Amino acid sequence: MIENEAPDSHLPMLATPQAERLRALVAACVRARYGADSGFVLVGDAVKRDGHLFPLANLARRCEEAPDDDWPTLVDAHFAALADASQGGEDADELLTGTCLRLVPADAAGPAVPVHTREVAEGLRLALALEGPDSVRLLTDEDVARAGADELWAAARRGLTRAPMRHEEVRLDGHPVLYSVYGDAHSVATKAVVLPEVVAEVTGRRMPDAGALVAVPTRHLLAFHPIVDGGAADALDDLATYAARAHEEGPGPLSPRVYWWHDGRLTSLTEIDDEARTLEQRPPRELVDVLRALRALDRAGRLASAAPAVLEAGREPFAAALADALAHAEADPDAARVETWDAWVAAQQHGCALFADGKDSELPAEGGELAEVDDAARAWLDAFYLTLVTRDRERTTRLCQVPLDSLRGGAPVDDYVPHWIDVLQSHWLRRPVDDVVDRLVTTIKASHPDTATLAPKDFLNLVDYQPVALFHRLLTLDHEAFGEALAESLVQHAGYWGDAAAPRARVALGPLALACLAYDMDFPVRTDLPYLPRYLLNRQRLEGTSS
Repeated sequence: MIENEAPDSHLPMLATPQAERLRALVAACVRARYGADSGFVLVGDAVKRDGHLFPLANLARRCEEAPDDDWPTLVDAHFAALADASQGGEDADELLTGTCLRLVPADAAGPAVPVHTREVAEGLRLALALEGPDSVRLLTDEDVARAGADELWAAARRGLTRAPMRHEEVRLDGHPVLYSVYGDAHSVATKAVVLPEVVAEVTGRRMPDAGALVAVPTRHLLAFHPIVDGGAADALDDLATYAARAHEEGPGPLSPRVYWWHDGRLTSLTEIDDEARTLEQRPPRELVDVLRALRALDRAGRLASAAPAVLEAGREPFAAALADALAHAEADPDAARVETWDAWVAAQQHGCALFADGKDSELPAEGGELAEVDDAARAWLDAFYLTLVTRDRERTTRLCQVPLDSLRGGAPVDDYVPHWIDVLQSHWLRRPVDDVVDRLVTTIKASHPDTATLAPKDFLNLVDYQPVALFHRLLTLDHEAFGEALAESLVQHAGYWGDAAAPRARVALGPLALACLAYDMDFPVRTDLPYLPRYLLNRQRLEGTSS
């Protein structure tokens, strides 16, 4: 490379003046060999003609290592070899052995080039390609007929999963992580069609139920962000910027769009205005609901991977007070200190004040702020649990008188959440047992992983459903089954949170609340279990401060 010269954007092994000279030599060679009207098109890093793609990267590497005077000879030898390369007519075995999958822009093959492709998503098609050292030929319907479409597509897909790739995490302060997958092979971006396998290999975790955001700006680059929390909304903006820039600057441009991988398909999130030359992200309502629900859950402290400081910005006063109460468990896991008790009472008061009218409250009425709480239903559940732990029966009753319809605004939640609130309110207000049982059955059905679509399934199963399971045992007055379910809920709590620094990792709030209720009903509840502060569960802190 020429010293002090920037690398070429399409052939980065060469400086820009070198790459321009190489392209001029290639253009002259093509005209001399095939004629000016041969249909060849010279692009940044390749020559294209009638379904054939002749990459220049290998030629550029040879030129990089050779004296300038040898370049014309290298170019002539390169295209002489290509003249002997595949022009069609391979038998079925040759096609099955050498065919690979290749993502191509939707307009890559015009009517004059009847190549065999399948639609993948807006702006993208998937082709079958026969790849050699210095050329790639897209297969035609005639080629496919010789080997069989199903057999060719299956063989090409198997080869794609084995194609080599490199990857790295792209982390900017305060931004969600993006995963960049790259390599010299032209099939790197095509791995988007087997994205779950890529996510598992790169992150060590399975594809989330909500899917992933993904971009394929060039043939050599794939970037994605698994949708595991509310940060995906910010990742969408970052990925859009990343994709547009890479598509404009990188070799082998493919698509400037951002896509949503979900349920085995890619959906474009990008609206392109060719006339105004603008890109705008317009996610479908289904994805918007998922992102809003996850963001609301994160504000409620669901994140298992984030440190408390990450979640503090923009907290509502209730969320901040609750996080403070839970955080006391790190230094005071039994809740033996008076300051721990005071923090739990303060959190309870903040939560109840959200749903109060200002009467008989130690805090200013925050009813006007409830509209700004994007997760009112979950805020109600947290406040309810806190009243059970602090044994403030009067406030428990007031919360149970809050109309269910008033909790349905804000971020969307799965149906099982309001159904669960309905169960708790009905039980506390002493409605007929049969009615409570009917509502509980409805909640259980609505919380089935195949029915609930917004809450991540691991959070649903390991955290959110556990109080429901405990209530079932409570309602049947089955002491032994309740004890077993309580122990299991704490195992599940530990399985979800692991060693996370998030405040909710330290106390299993829902199981603690149900355990307090069972303790007050004279169930033989163990008070030496993890994640259940002993002196909150057995009322000793309450009795000690009230004496």
